[in-house]
Amino acid sequence: MKKILVFSGAIALLNLTSCTTKKEEKKEESQFTITAPLKTDTSFTKEFVSQIRSVRNIEIRAQEKGYLQNIYVDEGQTVKAGQLLFRIMPKLYEAELLKAQAEVKAAQIELQNVKTLADKNVVSKNELAMAQAKLEGAKAEASLAKLHLSFTEIKAPFDGTIDRIPQKLGSLIDEGELLTSLSDNSQVFAYFNVSEPEYLAYQTNVKDRGDKQVSLLLANNEVLKDKGTVEVIESEFNSETGNIAFRARFPNANKLLKNGQTGKIQMTVPLRNALIIPQKATYEIQDKMYVFVVGKDDVIHSRNITIASEMPDLYVVNTGLSETDKILLEGVQKVKDDEKIKYKYLEPKSVISHLRLKAE
Repeated sequence: MKKILVFSGAIALLNLTSCTTKKEEKKEESQFTITAPLKTDTSFTKEFVSQIRSVRNIEIRAQEKGYLQNIYVDEGQTVKAGQLLFRIMPKLYEAELLKAQAEVKAAQIELQNVKTLADKNVVSKNELAMAQAKLEGAKAEASLAKLHLSFTEIKAPFDGTIDRIPQKLGSLIDEGELLTSLSDNSQVFAYFNVSEPEYLAYQTNVKDRGDKQVSLLLANNEVLKDKGTVEVIESEFNSETGNIAFRARFPNANKLLKNGQTGKIQMTVPLRNALIIPQKATYEIQDKMYVFVVGKDDVIHSRNITIASEMPDLYVVNTGLSETDKILLEGVQKVKDDEKIKYKYLEPKSVISHLRLKAE
């Protein structure tokens, strides 16, 4: 009998302990952390997809028809302004120049003879004028032939780097045919598109505008050592995208950047009196953002908010909250709308500081 009583007491004690443990766990589970939005001056880095372009990039095309007699450069080679790149076989144009020069000499002789006769009143002044005009025409033809001959030598118009050479030695080249491209990569332009609201904010809020000094994030996720400067905004918006193009200039002393590369412009944008909340305090339903706001009766209510901008682990709130609101920080997936909760309050400054240190 005593054994039965002892056994029953042990079971009762276990049940009591179990119930106590469950109550404590339930109590712990009901403890949530809340905080408030932080109103402060801050800044964030905005990224824009960009296209890299050389400060000068041109196609070099043949101005005369003929066989490609010489190629003096190779693909990827750096050349100087005035350096000879290609030669089109000049024989035909040399012959045309010799012919034109001969016609000039003949016209000079004819003019001299007519002038002698005109001085003796044997021929009229009109014939003298016609001989003079014939000489001028012959000189013009000789100048044109000389120009055509000069076009058989293709030279670099500026310092740069040679791109691909599609034609090979001995190829028959047509007038206007592409021989190569030349890029001046001493500096580069980075073009990036900005939305209309961002453009208006940049232009109208001079004190709060993004810094003209910008960084370039390369495709390997490394930031270019040298900073660039925003120097040009194009004159028109793209009617299809609603964006306008900005242009930043970057130095490129080591020639790392090439025409046609991609990257991301990083622009530091200051924010005045920004209302900041942790991203983990939000949840999303059908592309709309919500937070749980704690009422005076400790009952939480969902509230729709809009986001002005995003930073690592943080959101800048546009509408829906004030700095006096208290919001649920932890456990947004564990509660329901209109649920009463128990909580502990954390100062927003400490919450935001912790998240910023974590992001760094």
